[in-house]
Amino acid sequence: MKVTRFGVSLEEDLLEKLDDFVNRRHFPNRSQAIRHLIRNMTVDEIWQEGLFAAGAVVLIYDHHKGTLVNDLLEIQHDYGHLILCSQHVHMDHDNCLETITVKGRAAELRELADKLISIKGMKHGKLVMSGV
Repeated sequence: MKVTRFGVSLEEDLLEKLDDFVNRRHFPNRSQAIRHLIRNMTVDEIWQEGLFAAGAVVLIYDHHKGTLVNDLLEIQHDYGHLILCSQHVHMDHDNCLETITVKGRAAELRELADKLISIKGMKHGKLVMSGV
């Protein structure tokens, strides 16, 4: 892909924030950090506009808790058209980590993730999504 150079004017305090961001995130330069920020903004717009996206739902839960596993499976079956695959890992005797790879309209992916994350007994959950 062709790269185009251009000049940017920033207030001193914004430039300091950008340089701090570059250092904290270990970007090789400001350009790479700006590319990252623009891509994140684009993903945010995809979420807001309900466009096509792909990503993963990451869940951590105790599989011994009530009907959690049955609820988890039922929701996944209801949204099977969005789910590409899932991986279940036993972290220890009680805790499981599950990653569910998804693809579809951003609004539907958010709806699926919200339902999974809000299951009673779920310890943690997060949707990571990007444009396709």
